[in-house]
Amino acid sequence: MSLVCTELRLRDYRNFEELRLELPAAGAAIVGDNGSGKTNLVEALYYLEIFRSFRGAADDQLVRFGAPAFFIRGTFEDRVRDRRFELTAAYEPRTRTKRITLDGVEPERVGDALGRLGAVVFSPSDLEIVAGSPGERRRFLDIMLSLNVPGYLAAAQRYRQLLRHRNAMLRSGSDDTVIEAFDEQLIAAGSQVIVTRAGWVADHAARFAELYREISDGVCARLGYAADVPFEGGDAPDAAAAFRARLERVARSERERGVTLAGPHRDDLSITVQAAEGAVELRQYGSGGQLRTAAIALRLIESDTILAARGHRPLMLLDDVFAELDPGRSRRILRLFQEGAHGQVLLTAPKESDVQLEALAGDGAGDVAHWRIAAGRLSAGSRA
Repeated sequence: MSLVCTELRLRDYRNFEELRLELPAAGAAIVGDNGSGKTNLVEALYYLEIFRSFRGAADDQLVRFGAPAFFIRGTFEDRVRDRRFELTAAYEPRTRTKRITLDGVEPERVGDALGRLGAVVFSPSDLEIVAGSPGERRRFLDIMLSLNVPGYLAAAQRYRQLLRHRNAMLRSGSDDTVIEAFDEQLIAAGSQVIVTRAGWVADHAARFAELYREISDGVCARLGYAADVPFEGGDAPDAAAAFRARLERVARSERERGVTLAGPHRDDLSITVQAAEGAVELRQYGSGGQLRTAAIALRLIESDTILAARGHRPLMLLDDVFAELDPGRSRRILRLFQEGAHGQVLLTAPKESDVQLEALAGDGAGDVAHWRIAAGRLSAGSRA
């Protein structure tokens, strides 16, 4: 069983002046040149999952040029709970106002409406998760865990807030006693973040290795959690004790530099691949194909996480997912999608020959829609 989007409406979003899509349960393929708006469409749908751009754009950049605000509305059918619901999101740059509704009612906090869809985005920009800075990998973990692990979002938000205050105190030269009293709150929130991240990686490392091996046709890779605060055991008290000891060791350096030098804001994911000289960091030595393989493996594990956490198959948003992959890797990835437990699929591609959505349609849901897109306008397309 899965959740499906039955209708998506956009107004003044990116290059869409007005758009209304009725989506079949199986999904849709959208074909168009670069710059035509196909990625914007995927971005708009996923906006209703996290209420921000998965491409990192600020909200005011999402408003169509010359328009006063953007508006997104999605209607969804939850087949697990046998109910329908509606999500909307709007943003007005003039007042810097973001308005979100769930079935017409504004939640008290944005976090109360996060993660209602259970969607996964696969896109060429995922390359940065593997090849980019540690911050990109922490962002991947934080978004995925915030949407699927109860309590993680609150702990991560609390930690970031406390970290900002602590850094401000260090810069201003606050007394040691004031900072030390503050540290217990930082340690409590930070240790929860550390344990949750480390636990997720430990639980899925074997699956990552298996997926990477299948896609790359036998090459070995490993996923690990590179914690700034290494700790023995696997629970929050162990992590808290290690965090407290680490802060004590770096206290003098923190005073000199005016910044917190220990904690999960310095953690990373370690992704290594086996080479002739041994295991090497993929982000430093991997080829383009190897980096994309690792990124797709991470997204497939995210899909598994959604299924386990929510009890329904994820909505799959495949934005030019086969870009720059050799035919062998593309075939093996397609086979994994076919074998996996997924729901509705929205696939974008620059040309008809890249569309293989029938093989991906979830739940045996029947025909898929085929559209062409140009300058933010959709029209019926030929079958791939």
